[in-house]
Amino acid sequence: MDNRKNLSLHYWALAGVMALGVALRFCNLDLKLLWLDEVLTALLSLGHRYKDVPLEVVFPASTLQELFTLQPHRSCAAIAQAVATESTHPPLFFCLMHQWLNGMEPVAHTLSWKLRALPALLGVGAIAATYAFNRIVFSPIAGLLGAAFMAVSPFAVYLSQEARHYTLPMLLIILALLGLMQIQHALYNRQQLPKPFVWLLWGIINSIGCYVHYFFILAFIAQLLTLTGLMYWRRRLLPKGSWLAVTLVIVGVAVSYLPWLSVMLGSFGRAETGWLPKPQHIAPLYQTVLAWLSMAIALPVESQPLWIQIPAVLLTIVFGGWVGWQGWRGLKLLWQQPETHLAILTLSGFILCVLLQFAGIIYLLGKDITVAPRYHFVYYPALCVLLGASFSSRKLKVILPWGSQKMGSNPSSQLQPATIFLSVSLLSCIFVISNLAFLKSFHPQQVARNMSVDGDVPIMMVVGYQNFQDVALGLSFALAIDQLHRGNLEGMTEASFAFLHREPSYEFVWQKLSKLPFLSVSRLNLWVVAPGLRRREYPPKLAIGNQSRCTIDPSQHYRIGIPYQLYRCVSTPDL
Repeated sequence: MDNRKNLSLHYWALAGVMALGVALRFCNLDLKLLWLDEVLTALLSLGHRYKDVPLEVVFPASTLQELFTLQPHRSCAAIAQAVATESTHPPLFFCLMHQWLNGMEPVAHTLSWKLRALPALLGVGAIAATYAFNRIVFSPIAGLLGAAFMAVSPFAVYLSQEARHYTLPMLLIILALLGLMQIQHALYNRQQLPKPFVWLLWGIINSIGCYVHYFFILAFIAQLLTLTGLMYWRRRLLPKGSWLAVTLVIVGVAVSYLPWLSVMLGSFGRAETGWLPKPQHIAPLYQTVLAWLSMAIALPVESQPLWIQIPAVLLTIVFGGWVGWQGWRGLKLLWQQPETHLAILTLSGFILCVLLQFAGIIYLLGKDITVAPRYHFVYYPALCVLLGASFSSRKLKVILPWGSQKMGSNPSSQLQPATIFLSVSLLSCIFVISNLAFLKSFHPQQVARNMSVDGDVPIMMVVGYQNFQDVALGLSFALAIDQLHRGNLEGMTEASFAFLHREPSYEFVWQKLSKLPFLSVSRLNLWVVAPGLRRREYPPKLAIGNQSRCTIDPSQHYRIGIPYQLYRCVSTPDL
C-alpha cells in the first residue's frame, strides 16, 4: 500500500512539474516583441526571402503586414534553398516552423505567439526527456528533480520563449545522451554489443540534430570523444565489433550530411557571423561563468539603477556559489558509487569536450561565442541532468539504475536544498516572463516608445544598412512601431520606413535621403538608425527630397548597441 501511495505521489509530482513547465513557457509568450534573430526566423519560416524586403525606397506599414504574412504553399525544398543562400543555419527547423505556422493559421494569436509556441512546446518536451534520462540512468527521484530543474530554469524558459532553434537541439541532445548511456551500459556492464537499433537510433538522432543547428555538431563530436576515449581506456573489456559499430555510426552520420556539407563550409566567414567579437583576454571565462549562473538564477539587472543592480549581482554570486557547492557534494557521492560512476564520468566528459571546442572556436578562430549566453545550450542538458542527480544523491531511498538500491540519510534534510534551488529559480522565471530579465537584444519595445515621442507627428524611420543583419534590426523596430501605432496610443499616425545602403560611407545615405520622393506632410519626425556611426558624425541638417528640411534634435539621441537620432522636419514647398 505504501509503495502504491509513493508511486501515486511521484506521478502527481511529475504532473505538477510538467504543468508548471508548460505555464512558465507559455505565459506572456508574446509580451516581448520580435527582435533581430526572431525576425530572420519569421521571414524564412513564413516562406519569404530576404530579397522580398523593399530596399532603397520609402514604404508604409501596410507593406510590413504583407512581408510577415504566411506563404502557405511554399515547399520545404524552397525554404531550404532560401536558407542555404541567405542564412548561416541548417534548414530543418525553418521547414518544421513553416509546417507549424500552416497548422496554426486558424488560431487567433499574434505572429510572435505562433512563432514562439513551437520552441515553447519543444521546451516542454525537453522537461519530459530530462525526467526519462535521469529516471533510467540514475533514479526516479533524480528524474523528478532533473525535470523540475529544467522546468524552472530561467535559462531554459528564456530559450523556450525565443522563436529560434535552441529547444529542439536541446531535446535531441538529451535523447542522444540517453542513447550514448545505453551504449556505454551495454559495453561495460553487460560486456556485449548494444542491439543494432540502439546504434541506428543514436546515429539518426545525431544526424537530425546536425540539420537543426550547426552547434549540434559540437555535441556529436563531444559524444564521440567521450565514447571513444572510454572505449580506449577500457579496451580490454570491449566485446568484438565495438570499434566497427562506432565507425559505422560516424560514417552514417557523415554520409547523411553530405548534401548540406558544402553549404555549411560556405557559411564560414560570411558577413552574418562578423558580429562575433574577438576574445578579450579572460573575458570568455567570466562570460561563461555568468551563463552558468543564469541557468539557475536571473534577477533584474539590465536597465536597472545601481541600487538594484548591486544587491542583485551579489545575491546571484552567493546563490551560484551555494548551488555549485551543493552540486559538487552530490556528484562526489555519485562518483563513489560503482552503479553511477560511469554515468558521471560520461556526462562530465561530454561537458568538458564541448567546453574545449568552445575554447578552440574562441581562441583559435577568434570568435567569442560566449558573448551570447544562448550558445551554451549545447551542454546545458548535461548540466541539468547532473544537477538533478546530484541533488537527489542523498535521498533516503535511491533506486539506482537497473534495479539496485542504496539507503541514505533523512529525506527531509536532503529535500531542503532542492526546495531552495527550485524556489529561487522559479522566482527568476517570473522575472523572465515579466520582461525584467533576459531582455530582448536592442530593446525594440523601448525603441518604439522613444521614436513615438510626439504622437501627433508622422514618423519616418531610415536605417543605414551594410548587410541584412542591419535590415532585420530595422524590421524589428518597424514591427514594434507598427504594433504601437495600431494600438492607437494617443491617436498616433501611421509610420513609414526606408532602408538605405550605407556603403562606402554614410554620405551616400544622406544623398539618397535628399533624392527620396516628396512626402505630403507639413511636419515629420525623421529617425535615423545608423549602425557604426558616432554621435558627433550625425550631420546637423538633412533634407528629404527637395522640399523637406530636417534639423537635428540633440536631446533625442539614443544608443542601444547601435545609435538612433531624431531630426525634426518641416515642409518648405518651392515658391
